[in-house]
Order: sequence, then structure tokens, then C-alpha cells
Amino acid sequence: MSRKLHPAFEYIGATEIETLKLSVEHYRHKITGAEHYHLAADDPQNVFMVALRTVPMDSTGVAHILEHTVLCGSEKYPVRDPFFMMIRRSLNTFMNAFTSSDWTAYPFATENRKDFQNLLQVYLDAVFFPNLDPLDFAQEGHRFEFEEMDNPQSKLTYKGVVFNEMKGAMSSPVSTLWQTLTTELYPTSTYHYNSGGEPEDIPDLSYQQLKDFHQLHYHPSNSVFMTYGDISAYEHQEQFELLALERFKDAVKQIEVSTEQRYSEPKRVQHSYALDEEETAKKTYINIAWLLGENKDPLEVLKGHLLSAVLLDNSASPMRQVLENTDLAEAPSPLCGFEESNKEMAFVLGVQGSEAENTEAFEKLILDELQRIAKEGVDQGQLEAMLHQLELSQREVGGDSYPYGLQLILHALSGAMHGGDPIALLDVDAALKELEEEIKDPNFIPGLVQSWLLDNPHRVTLTMVPDKELSAQKEQAEKEKLAQIQAQLSDEEKQAIVEQALALHERQGMHDDPSLLPEVTKEDIPVDIKNPQGEKSRLGDLPVTDFVCGSNGITYQQMIMQLPELSQHEQAIMPLFSSTLTEIGSAGRGYLDTQAYQAAVTGGFGARTALREDLNDSARFHSHYVLSSKALDRNVSAMSELLAETLYQPNYTEHSRLQDLFAHIRAGIDQGITGSGHMHAMMASMQQFSPIARWKFERSGFAGVRFIKEFYQELQTSPEKIEQLSSDLKGIADKIACASKQALVVSDENGIDNALAAVESYWQDKASTASQGEFSLSASGTAVKQAWITSTQVNFCAMAYPTVAAGHPDAPKLAVLGACLRNGFLHTAVREKGGAYGGGATYNPEASGFVFYSYRDPRLMETYDDFARAKEWLMSAEATQAKVDEAILNVISAMDKPGSPAGEVKKAFFQELYGRTYEIRMAYRQGVISTTIEELRELADKYFKAERASYAVLTQAASQEMLKDQGFDCFQL
Repeated sequence: MSRKLHPAFEYIGATEIETLKLSVEHYRHKITGAEHYHLAADDPQNVFMVALRTVPMDSTGVAHILEHTVLCGSEKYPVRDPFFMMIRRSLNTFMNAFTSSDWTAYPFATENRKDFQNLLQVYLDAVFFPNLDPLDFAQEGHRFEFEEMDNPQSKLTYKGVVFNEMKGAMSSPVSTLWQTLTTELYPTSTYHYNSGGEPEDIPDLSYQQLKDFHQLHYHPSNSVFMTYGDISAYEHQEQFELLALERFKDAVKQIEVSTEQRYSEPKRVQHSYALDEEETAKKTYINIAWLLGENKDPLEVLKGHLLSAVLLDNSASPMRQVLENTDLAEAPSPLCGFEESNKEMAFVLGVQGSEAENTEAFEKLILDELQRIAKEGVDQGQLEAMLHQLELSQREVGGDSYPYGLQLILHALSGAMHGGDPIALLDVDAALKELEEEIKDPNFIPGLVQSWLLDNPHRVTLTMVPDKELSAQKEQAEKEKLAQIQAQLSDEEKQAIVEQALALHERQGMHDDPSLLPEVTKEDIPVDIKNPQGEKSRLGDLPVTDFVCGSNGITYQQMIMQLPELSQHEQAIMPLFSSTLTEIGSAGRGYLDTQAYQAAVTGGFGARTALREDLNDSARFHSHYVLSSKALDRNVSAMSELLAETLYQPNYTEHSRLQDLFAHIRAGIDQGITGSGHMHAMMASMQQFSPIARWKFERSGFAGVRFIKEFYQELQTSPEKIEQLSSDLKGIADKIACASKQALVVSDENGIDNALAAVESYWQDKASTASQGEFSLSASGTAVKQAWITSTQVNFCAMAYPTVAAGHPDAPKLAVLGACLRNGFLHTAVREKGGAYGGGATYNPEASGFVFYSYRDPRLMETYDDFARAKEWLMSAEATQAKVDEAILNVISAMDKPGSPAGEVKKAFFQELYGRTYEIRMAYRQGVISTTIEELRELADKYFKAERASYAVLTQAASQEMLKDQGFDCFQL
């Protein structure tokens, strides 16, 4: 194939990857040596990323703060906030920047060519020619500020977006665990440090150090360009050269991560993490980690994944069995498995819900099991099942969470960053075939276990114990440090702090000229929307919808059951039902055999409730239970049979298995709370707005978390209750099995006939066997004012108003209102001035509510004042039709975000199931596009009534008394 070559780049080679339907082209910039990998694919969603090797040697967060600061204005675009301004002026399907442990990346994706060009100009100028204004460093990184900005007699405080972001991030026990583990495992290299920044160390970073770090690391010689899609490599290179590279006249030495100095003998260490709870029993984590070889060779990387899968994939895997069944702890650690992203890879095993005194016994347990595996080997069938899982993950076309092209780029990036072969990391077919041969040797896994783990002295055993005083001690230490600094400040230094605060405040209030930035407009919005059509048929009494799409040899099957009438108790334990149904035995098999069989023939099972609000009446809703799986086309018959067995013949008599599963659920229940604290606070604020809002809050929100904790405690004190729970769960399964149902089948052209035949074989006579009462829910519609207390150094605030269901003419306008308030007012008020990591407003059709929120927020009541002031801003001259038009672009780009081929058709099926026809979706789209500033002001007057506002916050114990004084009901999580 002939390709047009750009004179500034040399062509290195190209590789066709048949399984991924793309060609990877490799080029190198002749002057700087910058690499360009282009993943040429027949896909209009084009992706760009430039990544730079960034190797901090301290925990001041320099790479992370730099990532924020370069996006605050550049040579060609001297506005204060080009990144967030472009989010508003774009139809992007993805826009972000990442700081990893040893690289920083700037990716975006869009389906619009004009938009791609706009974003590319802004990104390249930001990365290579940023302004790095000292005030932006103060805003994004850290600064001193007096509590009363212009009063040097008031208390001195720390401010800064990254400072508060990392306070929030390091409030998570799992983040602390991982950072501590890597600090111990990598004693001398960059991974020893927290690239995001430790809150205690961030204030040590100077502005000059930030500039020096950019100078050293942000040179094209130290970068890799990666692109994906249907724009040619030549077109990309033309722009790279024109917009950035032609200004660099030489190459500099590439930054490299040093190779770690190896331990001569294993190490055992103990650290603490903050836990603001009275009860600290069974809250200790114990992890054992090994440092492995480099991540250059795709075969070695695949071996690592295979070893991890064989040992840990499911409950039938030997090491997972040990971790799940040991009396030394309650559950496996969230950090188990193979880690390939660092230059030198790692393997980790561990438990949570333990005690420090169990460390030695746990270490012996693990080493004994590894010795047994090295001596006796593993079941060959299990090894083949895990190789099957690797093949399935390699084949699957993703794109439902991240754009597919970006997923591929990130998968290849570690090779590009560490002197390996990124193409080989994508094209693993040859390595898979090699592995297929290697695993025939019964000594394959024993050999890996022996050489990688047992004979490897670079091993760290880390015990992380909870400390309920640590959070208060850290806060006190910070206050004392600030008081000490304040006491030593000269009058000139105090004045400088005041002047910087005032200057920053003035800068934050300035209105940049948006015309300096490129934009797409409403005229660039695609007129039509995708509307995939499935084939409808009946197999016996069973309605079936099937879609044919480019699923690359994978078939997806979902059984959708009408949710039957459930008692209050049955509703409360539905999360336990969904978590256990696919994890227990079925069809007369024990859970170990069932787990092994699942892994051999499928890519996993899912079980979930699916509730969706009626389009026109928020008191009514659609309610279903969905059982789903995926498999390679050759395994569709076994998958369909296993789905039926899971629903119709679950083995709820395995009481010890249920107890173990419940312990795992309880052990992990707190872990995601601070990571998504804003989502939880929003859920809590709208809990009584609609039946679905109440369901979500009580099942997966704060109330659901509390119920699981209390119910688990009951089971611990009354072991006989596990029999009752078993009976209750079996009762739910029986009710769902009797419900009316339909099937969804998604496959490619080669697989669809077999997939439908499999459904016919195992499901056609199971459409419905009994009439049952309807599933029912209600909500009071009342406002709440709640504070939920947990271990966190920052706050997550939410304030909500009841509105209307998605079918109401106001609904599309409310969606635009959320984006308009976020972009126009809240971003500046809550993030830039308030120092929160994020904040905004959004319309939630499932709750018939409109909600304001903040994320990792150092403030509390002041943020609620900002939420209330948002309406004033909307009514002022600052809110213009131009701002509304930007918000319209935001809403449309979110609506049009493409998914994977299978994801797109699944979404189409459920939209039709819930009455969201093509005509209704087009009318909603038109409602968004036609929104005016006058309509938004009318909506704010109509819905933002102070007496109807509902409040919720996730916060720390120290705020409790103040919140009670403000009328909040306080609950301990």
C-alpha cells in the first residue's frame, strides 16, 4: 500500500492487526526524534494524544500541578482557561489530561474534523508553549491565603486545586495502600514518590521548580504522539510540524526511568492509614508484593496476565480460594494481581479485614500455597480457560467508557514510554499462539511461580493498620505548621500574600475574550442521530430482538425479566441477590465448579436491576431484572445453557459461600465512597424526588451502604440468620424465574444464527410461567437536609430542586441549564475561587430533579452560598445567549458520544424498551438546540424555590456540630 510521507518524518514501518481491524504505522520526527504511532482505522471518531515522560523525584506533585498549569493559557491562546473554554466550544467525545506515575498525557477524541483541528491547535500550543503564569500556579497548585483574604490578622491557610484534589484522593484507604506499597517496592526510582502529590509535601514546590520541570521534560524529544482513526498520518504530521515541531531545532536526551536497585532479602513493613471510625477491628490490610522484570516484551506481559488469571480470576482459582477462605481476614485485597504499567512490573497478593498480628501467619499461608502450586502444578483445564479469557479480552471491541481508539492507545503507551514495542503490545495474536504452545508444558505455571515469586528476594510484605487519630493529627500538624509560618512572617511577606490573593481574585473575575479560541457552533451539530434497528421475532412464547454488528467474533446475550412484586425486605436485599446470583453454584454443581465452567466458556456474567422513569410521569417507572453474558461465537450454546441454569437452578444451600460473599461485599463497601462522593451526595439530596431516586439511594447510596453494614453485623451476632437469608434469596430467584421475559442477542454475521439457535434451545419454553403482582415503589417528594460522616479531609456538597420527567418540554432546557450554570458561573466560583477539584449542576431525569454539586471541596456552607448565587448570575447581563449556545454544544456532545458497536445496539434496544423512540429523542434534541437565555431564566424562576431545596453533604466528623447548627441531620456512615 502506498502512503504519502511527510518530509519532516521518517517512516519506520507498519503492521496490520487483523483482530483489531487496523494498521499501526510508526514514524519518527527527523530533527527531535519524537515518535508518532498512527492507528489507521475506518472510524470517524479520531483520537489524538501526546504523552511525555515525566519522572518526579519527590512527592510535591510537580508533574500533576504542571499538567493543570499548562492548560491555563499558552502563547497563541493567552486566555486564563483554554482547556475548560474548549470543552464548552467543542463537540468532543473525550477531553482530558492524565498524570501517571512516570508519564503525563494529553488526549482528546471527536467525530468532527473541524473540532479535531481546533482541539489539536489548543493542545499542542498548551503542551509545548504554555504561559505558566505564577497566578495559575498559585490557583492550580498551592498558595498561602488568609482566611479573610485582605486581613493578615486572620488565620493563614493553604489553598490550591491540586492540594485539595490530593487531600481527597489520599482520604481513600486503597489509594493510601497503593501509594505506600509502591513506595516500599520501589526504594530508589520515581515510583517511590507520589506523582500526584502528597498534601504534606505539595506546599514545598516552588514556582521555579515547576518551570524547570517543564523545561526539562516537555521537549518533543521526550514525547510520543499517538493517533487513531480515519485521518491520515500525513495530515496529522502536517499539523504537528506547523503547530509545534518546526520551532524545535535540535534533539535533547530522553528522560528515562532508572532501573530499581534490587533487595537481597524480603522486607516486612507496617504503616498506618486514617480511619475516622470508633471501631477499628478487622480493618487492617496485609499485602505481599514482588517486583518483576521490565514491561518491554509482550510475551512477558501476557505471561503476567495469565499467571494472575490462573491464580486469582475466580473462586475456583487456587490463590483466590486461599484468600477467600482464610480465617485470617474477611476478603481478598482490592490490590491483588499483576501490575504492568510501571517500567518494572509487579505482582501483588493480599487481604483486607484482618489484624496486624496475622501478618506472619498470612505470609506463611501465601508462601505455602505458592510452594504447593510450584510442586503440584495447576489443572490444565483451568489454564486453558484463562487463555480463553485472554483471547476474549483481546478480541472485544470496547468504547463504552473511553473511546475505543483511546483504549488501544493507552494499552500500547507503556511500551512507547519505556523503550519497548507498543505495536507488539497491541498485536498479541502471535504471543497468544506462543503461549498456547508453552502452556502444554505442565511445568509452565510452576516455573513462573518459582522464578517470578518464590526465588525472587525483592518482596515486600506491607501491613496497613487503621489509626483513628491520624486524620486529626494531620489536620493539627497542618494548623500548627501554618501558625508557625504565620508567626514568622514579616509585614512585607504578609502584604505579599494579601496582594497575591487579591491579584488572583481579580484574575479569576476577568472575562477572557472567547474569540481568541477556535470553536464549532450550533451549525456544526449533526442533524440526525444513530438509530440501529434490531430484528424482532418469537421463539415459542419468548420475544427476541437481535442485532448484527461488528462484534469481532463475540456474542452478547441478555435476558430481560419484568421485575415482580417484592416485599420491603426483599427489595432491601436485592443488591445482595445481584452480587451472589452469578457467584454461587448452579445446576447441581458447587460454586467452584460453576466458577471454573463460567471462565471456560464465557467472558463473565452480569446480574442487575434496571429501573427507568416513565417519560411523562415521575411517579411511574419501568422495572426489569437483567441477566447477561458474553462469549466467543463458538461457545454460545454453553453460554445460553449456563445463563438458564444460573436463573433456574441456583444453589443457595452453600451457606458458607454466602457468608464469604457477604464478607467480601462488606469489606469493599466503603472503598468507592470518597472516590465518587459527589455522586453519593447528589443521590442523597434527591432521594425523595421520585421512586427511582429513592430506590437508588436506599440500594446503592448512603442508606444502602448503612443497611449492608448493619445487616452484616446482625449476621455476625446471629449465625442462624444466614439460613433465613439463603431462603430469602432463593425466594427472589424463584419470583424472577417466573416473570415474563424477553431476550436480546447481539452478534456478528458469522455468529447470529448459532446465537439464536442457542436461545431457542434453552429459553423458548421459559417466557413466563405465572402471573405475579407488580413491582411497586413510592417516594414522599419531601426535601431533606442531611450530612453523612466518613473518613475524608474534603467535602462533597449537593443541593437539589424537584423538577420534571424526561418527556416534559422543560426537560431538554433543564439539561442546557445545568451546562450553562456549570460553565458560566460554578466553575469559577467553586473550583477556581473556592479551590474544589470540581463543581457543577445537572438535570437528572431519573430523579425528576436538578442538582448542584461540588467534588473534593475544602469549603462547606460557602459552597451552598455559591449554589444559591448561581441564579443571580443567570439573571445578570453576564449570562448571554453565547453562553447558552456553548452549553448546547456540551449537552449534544454528551448525547452523541459513540459507544462500542455492541454497546450502541444494546443502548438502542433499551431506549425502545423504555419508550424513547427515535421521534421522541429527535424532539428532545431539537428542544436542546433551540434553547434560549430567556427560557433558562424562566426555568430558574419556576424551579429554584428556596423552600423546596434539598441538601446533602459527605463530610468529616469535625464539621458535625456546625452542620447541626445549620439544621442538618447527621448520620455516621
